[in-house]
Order: sequence, then C-alpha cells, then structure tokens
Amino acid sequence: MLSLIGLVGGLVLLIILTIRGMNLFIAAPLCALIVALTSGLPVFIGDGNFVVTYMNGFSGFIASWFFMFLLGSLFGKFMEDTGAADAVARWIIDKLGMQHAVAAVVLACAILTYGGVSVFVVAFSVYPMALSLFKDANLPRRFIPAALAFGSVTFTMTSAGSPEIQNWIPIKYLGTSPFAAWEVSLVVAIFMASFGYWWLKRMIGKAVANGEAFDAKPEDPVIAERDYPHPLTGLFPLLVVLILSFTLHESLQQMALIVALGGGVLTLMVINYKHFHNLNAAIGMGTTGALVAIGNTAAVVGFGTIAKSTAAFQSAVEVMTSLPGNELIGAAVAVSVVAGLTGSASGGQAIALPLIGPHYMDQGVDPEQLHRIVSISSGALDSLPHNGYVVTTIRAICHETHQRAYWSVGALTVVVPLIGLAMAVALFNWF
Repeated sequence: MLSLIGLVGGLVLLIILTIRGMNLFIAAPLCALIVALTSGLPVFIGDGNFVVTYMNGFSGFIASWFFMFLLGSLFGKFMEDTGAADAVARWIIDKLGMQHAVAAVVLACAILTYGGVSVFVVAFSVYPMALSLFKDANLPRRFIPAALAFGSVTFTMTSAGSPEIQNWIPIKYLGTSPFAAWEVSLVVAIFMASFGYWWLKRMIGKAVANGEAFDAKPEDPVIAERDYPHPLTGLFPLLVVLILSFTLHESLQQMALIVALGGGVLTLMVINYKHFHNLNAAIGMGTTGALVAIGNTAAVVGFGTIAKSTAAFQSAVEVMTSLPGNELIGAAVAVSVVAGLTGSASGGQAIALPLIGPHYMDQGVDPEQLHRIVSISSGALDSLPHNGYVVTTIRAICHETHQRAYWSVGALTVVVPLIGLAMAVALFNWF
C-alpha cells in the first residue's frame, strides 16, 4: 500500500511541479526518489539501487535519441537563420490567407509524422515555420505547442498505415500488419482530425476575441530585413527528410532518422548557404537547444524507469491487464493507464502487450481489433504534463510554460484521443 501511495503521489507531484515550471532536472529525480523510498528501493547500494536505475533510464534515452535531437534542432535553427521558414510562412499567408495559418502548421506536422519522421523531430522542424505563421497572422503563440502536438501525436501517430513506432509495436506481439483494422482506424482518424481542428480553432478564436495577440520573446530569431530565399528552398529540405525517412524506415528502423535529418540539414545548407545570417551562432544555438531538450526529456524518462521497477507498478499492471468484462475495454484501460504512469505511449504498449496480447487472443479476440485499440489507447493518457514529448515541445522548442500552453495541448492530445478510443471500441462491438 505504501508503495502504491508513493507511486501515485510521486506522479501527481511531478505533474504539479511540471505545470508550475520547476526545473525538470530537479523535479524528476526528486519525485523519483519519493517513489523509490516508499517502495523500499535502495538509494545508493545494492542491486537496482535508485541512482543506477534512474541514470540507466536517463542515459539510455540520450544514447538512443541524441543524434536525432541534435540534427532536428540544427535543422530547425537553419530554417530560422536562413529565413527559409519565414519565406514559407509568407508564401502560405499570401496564397492561402491568414485564416489558414493554423491549418498549415497542423498539416505540415501530419504529413511529416505519417511519412515516418519522429514526433520529436517534427516539432523541431516545423516550429520555425509555425512561429512565422502565427506571427504574420497575429495569433497567440501559446497555441503553437497545441498545433504541433495535434498534428503529430493524435490522428496520424496511431492510425493504420502510420510508420510511427506506436503503430508497429503491436505487430510483434499480435502478428498483425500496420494496416490492421484500417476501416475503423480511418473513421476514428477523420473524427479526431476534424473535431480536434475545430476545437483548436475555437480556442484560438476565443483567445483572439479576448484581446490576445502574438507576443515576441527574447528567444525569437532576430534577422534583419533582407531578400528572403525562395519558399521552395524551405520546402525542399523538408521533402528530403520525408522521402529519406519513408524510404529507409523499414531497412534502417530508427537509424533512418539520422540519415533523413542529415540529408535535410545538408540540403538546407547547400541551397540556402548564401542566406545564412550567422551560421556559427545557428550551430551553437542548435546544439545547446538539443542538449536542453533531450536532457529535460531524459529526466522524465528516468522517473518512468524508477516507477516501472517498483512492486506497486507491477501490481497495477497485473490488475489493469486482468480486468473483467469486455476484452477491448480491458485492453484500452490497461494500455492507457500504463502509458499514463510511464508518460510514454510506446512504453505503455511494450509493458502491457506481452501480458494482454496472449491473454485476450486466447479468448478469441480479433488480433486486428486488439492492435488498433492498443495503438489508439497508447496515445491518450501518455500526453499528461510529464510526458517527454510534451515537456520538450512546450519548454525547450516553443519556450513556453505549462501554465500558458498545456491546457490546449491536453485538450487535443488527451481528451480528443480518449473520445476517439471510445468510438473505436463502440464500432468494434457494434459492427
């Protein structure tokens, strides 16, 4: 019981401290220590002690993602410094009008995500263009994280055919394909895209009606007026990233992102070299931004690693994976809760699937239906305030605070997917 109280209390405290803006390098280890102490884990000595376990999770994430964060951050900074992001934004505003600025951001994220670019990298890549679009359209910048997240981690990430890992993990355990239950997936994706976009526009419209407008920040790029590059020089590098990622995804897996982003960075440098405002400064800011972003995310991952090692977590997983009643509802609840506890969609699947996969398939559950439910449910409660992607996007990339930006992010990445999940369960059971 003490272990369970510590686990829940540590998670709640981490969420509260994150929303209040406390430094995650302090907040995450502190909350993880509370979880460890209440679960009887040794702090300094012994097998599986707190320091070693936490740092294994912390360093493991950095080892897996450092080059993607570095290249993604450099790509974004180069888009800013060359003026390519501004050129694309101005072209969109001129051709489509300011009323479509939000749609352009969401669509850019959706295309890149469904093309196989990691959701972390998508945020780095699209943010400079989003900033320019919101600035030109004079929209409140606190909604940029919501637009980026909505286009990346909702109707694209967990849909049939998506090359994102959240759609591929179930294949290993269920023997399905990436297109499992595509008919229901398509209906749910269309609902999430349309309803979520309406909600996002409504929130922004209400804020504008209340007098909110774009507000500049010291972190924004300051580039003197000059001849901007052609808009295609900003779109072409994004296309290179998309094509390389999609082409190499199956053969190189995660390594494909390094090749794709490297190709995008080099392409951007070659075709826009003469438009760099300050190349050395862009490289310096890009590398520093990458270190801050991956460090914040790794700190939260370390908390999840401690949480997973406790007896309370294992007990919670067992309870969640053996819920009575409708099997699809049980699977949805199990994956959602585990993803919420770990702050990770892929982590929730990887922990729950080895248990619920064989269990429900032995009961005759359609593996394709189970695949889609697991995939969609992993992308809901995972986006609580302590989620690594949420922290990185709001704080490190957009330079916002959780108080200003998270509530719109939560509405679109938690509430909308939960409604979509309920819709998927209903469709599977009624038809």
